[in-house]
Amino acid sequence: MNRILVALDVDSRAKALHLADQLRGTVAGYKIGKQLFTAEGPDVVRALTSRGDRVFLDLKFHDIPNTVAGAVKSAIATGAWMVNVHASGGSAMMRAAATAAREQAAKLGVTPPLVIGVTVLTSMDEAALAEIGTTRSVLEQVVHLARLAKDAGLDGVVASPQEIAAIRAACGPDFAIVTPGIRPAGEAGKDDQARTLTPAQAVAAGATYLVIGRPITAASDPRAAAEGIAAELG
Repeated sequence: MNRILVALDVDSRAKALHLADQLRGTVAGYKIGKQLFTAEGPDVVRALTSRGDRVFLDLKFHDIPNTVAGAVKSAIATGAWMVNVHASGGSAMMRAAATAAREQAAKLGVTPPLVIGVTVLTSMDEAALAEIGTTRSVLEQVVHLARLAKDAGLDGVVASPQEIAAIRAACGPDFAIVTPGIRPAGEAGKDDQARTLTPAQAVAAGATYLVIGRPITAASDPRAAAEGIAAELG
């Protein structure tokens, strides 16, 4: 199973499609986040899905339930394979997202996307949580939000690789865990990700998918970088 989702954190459709063309066949799919989506809109998602690519639309919806449900319905129209919401938006919001995904997919006659919840951003540590009034530790908060997400009907969560084992214990083997903060050996601590592991460590811990950006997209040969990580994972 190929677990690598490449983060296309670039500022133009041309750059994104060029990277996707370089990497196609070596990775499981692509993540489109706020930078690229804001620059190019839903057409860049459709440009990839029309080629048969799997797209994780990483817009982290966080709003009142009705608004999030509408956003999820619109995301399905792009062909997105996976979408996410902030688990901190609460159970009602997450249930609305999960219901909207199922109902809209049935209406359009397509497979529902995976809907996953963002737990605690990988840039945050316990000091950052304390600053916003959260008294739980990072691990406690992540597991709490993962349980809420599962109970609300979501398919999985986004969490740092350091919390994978605890989420597995709390939510079971079939709950998807998507992990950013993946850094090949020797590259940890070079950017704004605070809680990282290597690809092999994350998979050993039980990650379902690994979101990897700069170690691949900023490499002199992105395809070779992706192939090297895939080889490391076996």
